[in-house]
Amino acid sequence: MTSAPVRVVLADDQPLLRHSLAMIINAEPDLAVVGEAHDGLEATTVASDTTPDVVLMDVRMPRLDGIEATRRICRMPKLAHTRVLVLSMFDLDEYVFHALRAGASGFLLKDSKPTDLLAAIRRTHNGEPLFAPSILTRLVAHYTARGPTAVEPSPPDQLTTREVEMLGLIGQGLSNDEIAHQLTISIKTVKTHVSHLLRKLDARDRTHLVIAAYDAGLVSARPHPSHISGRNRLDER
Repeated sequence: MTSAPVRVVLADDQPLLRHSLAMIINAEPDLAVVGEAHDGLEATTVASDTTPDVVLMDVRMPRLDGIEATRRICRMPKLAHTRVLVLSMFDLDEYVFHALRAGASGFLLKDSKPTDLLAAIRRTHNGEPLFAPSILTRLVAHYTARGPTAVEPSPPDQLTTREVEMLGLIGQGLSNDEIAHQLTISIKTVKTHVSHLLRKLDARDRTHLVIAAYDAGLVSARPHPSHISGRNRLDER
């Protein structure tokens, strides 16, 4: 029995790009474009009407930009399972970080190879990271540096001591394997803790756990020694 294809909505104000993306995606037996939108406002309507698995979202669009469209989509109860993948021209675009804060699960450069695009859609649908943790933490660190605030950040009260420790390590960009090695626990135990963190923090995926770690003051806003520069990479494990 063949499983249903991953349902995708395309949101971009360039008709030619939407057409090209649709051709690439629809050529795959496990993927299908179920709707298109030429701006953010239409994207929210189309997503609500079609309840897709993944929305490919451009950031800079007329009427309503991709950031606000992402925020609205991620707040719709009926779209709780829908994930947003942002298309960007630059890997350290400030708009990308704001889109991640709005609920996007990841981002991909517009000039990525078709094979990378298809892999990104599948991995986004499966809730897997799109790139090495160092890329994500570098992005978050770049845009979360703050001066002194009136309220000192602190870990959420509902987390156990071990979960706070886990959240901090995730925020540093460590993979599950690295966390298991550092804490001398099994990969299965790490995954269990990650699942608890996702549920307790109402986070869609690991991307938002990294942001939560910075918000809680568990990670300082400076690059981790393992950070690397360059394009997004679909090779995190």
